[in-house]
Amino acid sequence: MTTAAGELFERYHACWVDRDPGRIVELHTDDSVFHMHSGQEPARGRAAIREVAAGTFALVPDLTFHLISLRAGEDFWVAQMQMTGTTATGNRMCVDLADYVLVEDGAVKEKHSYVDGVAMQAALA
Repeated sequence: MTTAAGELFERYHACWVDRDPGRIVELHTDDSVFHMHSGQEPARGRAAIREVAAGTFALVPDLTFHLISLRAGEDFWVAQMQMTGTTATGNRMCVDLADYVLVEDGAVKEKHSYVDGVAMQAALA
């Protein structure tokens, strides 16, 4: 991938694979928005985004991401993934995910994540 957004995706994705909220938020703008479109309010700013990421890893401690498709332009990327793992309550999880990310000045400005809500609810039940 040759675009700046594509290169940022590689670094950003590695932070999620490593389950590292600190490194994740370093790649966000100060006023960044992270919206998990599954009923929650958007997280605004690095501190709130760090909490969401840490909460995600607490919910699914062995969370893994399997990249299916990636499209990137100069100031965005769209990724289709599958998340798998075991929830903190012991349920296996396999959930489809689509991320739409806007990039500004080499950092994540907005991250919109769309998940298979039925599969997610079943795993967390």
